[in-house]
Amino acid sequence: MIRGEKTYIWQHEDWPSWRYDLAVLAEPLAQVSRAQGLLLGRLADVGLTLRDQAQLEALTNDIVETSAIEGELLDVASVRSSVARRLGVDIGALAPVDRHVEGLVEMVLDATANAQAPVTRERLLGWHAALFPTGYSGLSRIKVGGWRDDALGPMQVVSGPIGRERVHFEAPPAEHLDAEVARFLAWLNGPPQEPALIRAGLGHLWLVTLHPFDDGNGRVARAIGDLLLVRADGSAQRFYSLSAQIQRERKDYYILLEQAQRGTLDVTEWLHWLLGALGRALDEAQCTLDAVLVKTRFWQRWAEQPMNARQVKLLNRLLDGFDGKLTTRKWAKIAKCSSDTALRDINDLLARGVLRRSGAGGRSTSYEVVVE
Repeated sequence: MIRGEKTYIWQHEDWPSWRYDLAVLAEPLAQVSRAQGLLLGRLADVGLTLRDQAQLEALTNDIVETSAIEGELLDVASVRSSVARRLGVDIGALAPVDRHVEGLVEMVLDATANAQAPVTRERLLGWHAALFPTGYSGLSRIKVGGWRDDALGPMQVVSGPIGRERVHFEAPPAEHLDAEVARFLAWLNGPPQEPALIRAGLGHLWLVTLHPFDDGNGRVARAIGDLLLVRADGSAQRFYSLSAQIQRERKDYYILLEQAQRGTLDVTEWLHWLLGALGRALDEAQCTLDAVLVKTRFWQRWAEQPMNARQVKLLNRLLDGFDGKLTTRKWAKIAKCSSDTALRDINDLLARGVLRRSGAGGRSTSYEVVVE
């Protein structure tokens, strides 16, 4: 980098004086506010149990997908169990505890359930420590409980093979982090000067631009965004997942993020895209709520019917959206039982009208759950 060259937004003299065109953002802001109102209004009519289930699904999705954005795949059952345990939602048998999953769940729930509490240096460092309980990211030892120190050189986001790497972004020097984070926290905890949804987009971008940690910056930035969204809609319960929508649009997310970090302090384009993604996340939440309603009504209908653990497990898999067709062979594999046992389970449910055959007969026979 040539000395004096303004390559990144934090190098501008007026950093961090964010600018945006409110006239351009007025329509997406209105659309998102409308979608938030529709979702919360619908949830107000479905009862406490369904709201708990909807929150469980949204938070599970959020936690799984915020890691997937970074290329880390979590066990969905372990995440759901961890979230359910903390929310007090009964989901039957719980999956084994995963130490790494527990830390991520703790961070996301603290950011959302305690969104109105001040965000301090200690709280940020606590989130980071929860993300990396062993002090390692993969096989690499990282600094936990403090800001990065740049001992191995500037913090850069790079891609490509060794020798032909492309630098997408370089973060501010570590020696400036104390002052930079203090300024960020003063803004975050201070009286709002921007529309609430705009603040969520700015907080996300600001934290990920500071990149204060050796690893986990994206997850912490998205937690900050979620915290500000809670403040924006006034509900500590989360019924939609922006992280899941970002994962679905991951390529665009990284393109817009890099453009914002390499551009001027006018971040209208970044905010416009993020508001659009938030609107699409709210639309997706309506679909998730539909699925939760179907599942809840299904189990209410069959609550008095005795079923074994294998049947309950497979029916839940079907209700959650089974990938492909369910055959006797797949039932036996998932339930870890013999084909004869799987067939007995299936025939029992067929006789009671819980399942029905779908597709062709013979070896290709598959089954689907009966929902009303």
